[in-house]
Amino acid sequence: MSRNFVSNSSESIRMFKNGLLESLSKVHYFVPLIVYVPVILFLGWISFSDAHMDLLSFIGWFAGGLFVWSFSEYVMHRYVFHFYPKSKIGKRIHFIFHGVHHDYPNDAKRLVMPLSASIPMASALYFLFLFLLPAGTIYAFFCGFLLGYLVYDMMHYALHHANFKSAFWKKLKKHHMLHHYSDSTKGYGVSSTIWDKVLGSDFMKKNDAG
Repeated sequence: MSRNFVSNSSESIRMFKNGLLESLSKVHYFVPLIVYVPVILFLGWISFSDAHMDLLSFIGWFAGGLFVWSFSEYVMHRYVFHFYPKSKIGKRIHFIFHGVHHDYPNDAKRLVMPLSASIPMASALYFLFLFLLPAGTIYAFFCGFLLGYLVYDMMHYALHHANFKSAFWKKLKKHHMLHHYSDSTKGYGVSSTIWDKVLGSDFMKKNDAG
């Protein structure tokens, strides 16, 4: 397959002429922690204080939120971020949302989702789940969903910049690096490889090729 341009430097390409838009397209990796950890703690507190949820129910809906995030992460990466439009404006939008990361994978300020994108997206999903879920369950569910997102963001940054010692993390990093440098049509899972295995987008092992 043809290879796209990939920069091995840590340079941060300018995407917008407007200074404000340019600044909104970048974020330090720790910013989502500052913003979303208090939200997660607040949602957890509300689950018990206002929704009067018992511990087992909380754990169940929290786990449900984690599960839905895991699947959403895979689906969005595979079918939204890797959808390649043919129009000029479509290509521009794709580059802004994900193409820039594949061209400049070592740009530390474009490894986690900027707040200008994550806050509107999280707000929209919150109200969608509020409409779909039984009354009083949204807080525990979204608590798990947001934690899943936060873990994904931090893991994505770490996979690009950390030197791991354990076999688990090395394997996960190899999986993501293959997505970037070998075949971007496979390996869509970032925080987990489970959905790639289940849905047939995992990388073929060498001993399976023969």
